Amino acid sequence: MTRWKPTTCMRCAVGCGQLQRGTDTGYGVGDVQGDHRHPTAEGLSCERGIRETKDPRGEWLTEPLVRRGDELVPTTWDIALGTVSAELLKATADDPDSVAVLGSGQQTNEAAYALGKVARGAIGTQYFDANTTLCMASAVTAYYRAFGSDAPPCTYDDIPEAETHVVWGANPAVAHPVLYRWILDSAADAGSRLVVIDPVESETSADADRHVQPEPGTDLVLARAVLAQVIEDGAVDREFVDEYTEGFDRLVESLPDVDTAAETAGVARATVEELAAAFDARTLLYWGMGINQSTHGTDAAQMLLNLCLTTGNVGPGTGPFSLTGQANSMGTRVCSSKGTWPGHRDFTDADNRERVAEAWGVPVDTLPSSTGKGPVGIVDEINRGHVDVCWTVATNPVAGMPNATNVERALDDVFLVVQDAFRSETVECADVVLPAATWGETEGTVMNMERRISRVTAVSDVVDTVRQDLDIIAAIGNRLVPGLFDDPPLDPEGVFDEIRDLTAGTPADVSGVTYDRLEAERAVRWPAPDETTEGGYRYHDDGSWSFPTDSGLAHFLPASYRGVPEPTDPTYPLLLITGRRAGAYNTGVRNDDDTVPNARIHPETAGQYIDVVDRGQTVVESRRGSVTVTLTPDDSIPTGAIWLDIHNPVVNELTLPAVDPDSNEPNFKQCAVRLSLPDQSSPVTRDGVVRSDTIGDD
Repeated sequence: MTRWKPTTCMRCAVGCGQLQRGTDTGYGVGDVQGDHRHPTAEGLSCERGIRETKDPRGEWLTEPLVRRGDELVPTTWDIALGTVSAELLKATADDPDSVAVLGSGQQTNEAAYALGKVARGAIGTQYFDANTTLCMASAVTAYYRAFGSDAPPCTYDDIPEAETHVVWGANPAVAHPVLYRWILDSAADAGSRLVVIDPVESETSADADRHVQPEPGTDLVLARAVLAQVIEDGAVDREFVDEYTEGFDRLVESLPDVDTAAETAGVARATVEELAAAFDARTLLYWGMGINQSTHGTDAAQMLLNLCLTTGNVGPGTGPFSLTGQANSMGTRVCSSKGTWPGHRDFTDADNRERVAEAWGVPVDTLPSSTGKGPVGIVDEINRGHVDVCWTVATNPVAGMPNATNVERALDDVFLVVQDAFRSETVECADVVLPAATWGETEGTVMNMERRISRVTAVSDVVDTVRQDLDIIAAIGNRLVPGLFDDPPLDPEGVFDEIRDLTAGTPADVSGVTYDRLEAERAVRWPAPDETTEGGYRYHDDGSWSFPTDSGLAHFLPASYRGVPEPTDPTYPLLLITGRRAGAYNTGVRNDDDTVPNARIHPETAGQYIDVVDRGQTVVESRRGSVTVTLTPDDSIPTGAIWLDIHNPVVNELTLPAVDPDSNEPNFKQCAVRLSLPDQSSPVTRDGVVRSDTIGDD
């Protein structure tokens, strides 16, 4: 095998360092292990990250494909790129917003930046987004509203210092095993504890000192109740609130009666009192998709920030810590021009627009004035006939977005370009397929959830008919705007230098990070404005606080509860809850997981539906689709609910495309469903069109 080479795991956003080496013959990664020199995990790694890096089980894309009738057939790169460029030029000439581009948290910083440069600077479309909006947008929006900037203030260094660890709407034992080990180690210290808030009993709640199970969809209600209890108990950090925040009195006036809110959330008043008391100690508050993926996601995340600010749990060893799923979700936000210009430059600020246009060598009028409507909004625009061409990169919206059948139908109606490393449900809809390199074949950088930048490296070549993401994007960009990039193949280091230059002086300053520095230090946390410093706990310096808001103060903001967007009723009496299971992630393209989903249901609830179970299988139906499942009684699931693995590629046949009004993040977590016999499930219609292609009809 080749020599060991340091890299970063691309499985989740913990950002563990790995050592990898290529195979002796052919292509691919031959072996992977943890890197003890990497400062993030110091040699720790999870089995899933090792396995999916070394031996992904998906079907690799090995040559460009073009649609001929009903088939995708092999073609040349010249024909593929020429076809794509011709369609983009034609659409852009009519209206830049007739093109949609969807990126991914699986891209490197360099590829994400290049894709944004093409989407915003060459095409000029507002309809550019990434699948990171499907998981982190609500947390990001809450951070901006409270602190004036994206990303958690705390770092992994704070985990050992915390005395109380509150995990709300997340299952890090499954989703982030290495980070979870640090949480467990800290919670095991004398006087420390782990509190889990989740409607479902999970691998994480099994380790908890206290597990609180609110009614599904009521996290915002419970958080408001806890905050009201904190205030009633007199546990407010008045010095911090008075000196470094604003809006507290307005927040207090908006809070509910504790007893009423507790009843709505389905918990006892004593439980609310216990949760409020938990914040008396140094507390780290972690949350995940159970908070974010909701029509109340931003408000719920904001209320968690309010809890930390009110109790003075903002500072070393404490604070709000959103748990990120995709490996480079943060890098996509910092670099890609998705919601801000590089470095978190405000999108509408005239000086920022001039600066970006000058750096890219494009007219400032080319840049769109709006960041767009999010991935669900892009699908809506396709259905309205406003989008003619869609280009997806390292993402699988046909399986990963809510109401997946509607997404598939929409993408069938446009000229679809799919750039990916593996065959997916979205590939099957494509008009042109561009095969891209993947882990172990790509050079670049990524950012983990605590803001650390580190390298990803290549230990294997690719076959001649596969190209780097960065080179594919640049080739298309240069056909749209000659000279937008150097001629491919590009040097990723040169692209990273562009990112460094554009982020200098911004809240997400990475100008002091170089490839040479990353080779020496393995990872560097931003902001890093020079080559000797790196970021620590944000907004805090020598006991003083300053937030990048207009006033320099952190903001309290109130919120009200509006109920779940699709409550159960006599026709659809069960509540679907989605979650993660061990061994699976994203839409499973690296796992080749096409098995029948396993639905977990409380034995008491299962007993009420025994007449619609046939040999252990039933059909779960929502107003959008139906899916055949294997039914497993499990008393860890609340009564009246059914749990499905969000990573199975058919589960989003069922989920609801309602979005948070502030973040555009979809409500994946709750929708109304019913059960029926596999051969008797009724056709589900949308806009009068009978849907007949569900798993349940196979």
